[in-house]
Amino acid sequence: MKGVRHYPGFLAITVLCLVVLYAPLLVIMAYSFNGSTSITTWGGLSLHWYVDVFTGAEAARFGQAAWNSLTIAVIAATASTAIATAAAVAMIRGGTFRGKRATFALINMPLMVPEIVTAVATLIFFAMIGLTTGYLTILIAHVTFCIPFAYLPIAARLQGIEGHYEQAARDLYASRWQAFRLILLPLMAPGVVSGYLLAFIISLDDFIITNFVKGAGMETLPTAIFGSVKQGIKPNIMAISTLMLVVSILFVALSYLINRKGRRSP
Repeated sequence: MKGVRHYPGFLAITVLCLVVLYAPLLVIMAYSFNGSTSITTWGGLSLHWYVDVFTGAEAARFGQAAWNSLTIAVIAATASTAIATAAAVAMIRGGTFRGKRATFALINMPLMVPEIVTAVATLIFFAMIGLTTGYLTILIAHVTFCIPFAYLPIAARLQGIEGHYEQAARDLYASRWQAFRLILLPLMAPGVVSGYLLAFIISLDDFIITNFVKGAGMETLPTAIFGSVKQGIKPNIMAISTLMLVVSILFVALSYLINRKGRRSP
């Protein structure tokens, strides 16, 4: 049977897709090292704009936005990973129960619903319950939409763990909690760590939902970048974008490697 790579035009379409997806990122990375103040004229290699990110006129603003993004991402990833771990154990080890399919659909709902719809619905919900938009509303929204991203690698890892490990622990008079804490959780650790890293970077990079629920005066790094770009694209924005891109690539790659290593272990 002929593989997909042997079909006429496959290579050309693949190359075109890669260029469309990644060429703009490469341009941004290249011009972040531009010594000129122009975003179109090359002025030689320089780290000036990376220094400007930390010492320039907008350093305090972006620093506060980065701190907000970091703290929200840490808390949201921790909470969503804990919820996703409990959900994975219930769904995979809980046997058959009424509403299981509906529960699975509910867990994965943020993946299926367009992000703009989620953003509008979340904002309307906060308005209905009278919750003032700000740090807390961003945090609640991030915890909610990060759950499925944490759930997928955790559930995948748990499905690869045979049930006889826990049964052996119960036969040796371990309680359910002891069997989970001492046996199952260490075996699940690669999936849990992978899910945490994925949830962290999804929260750190989110813009659409955050922009709807952040409120006046509250900024995360993506929304701060967007606000600055509306006034004109500056070279320091390219430097910040490159730093965020590098962090995202590192976290996603680390998540993938940990999850793959976990699948290979018993």
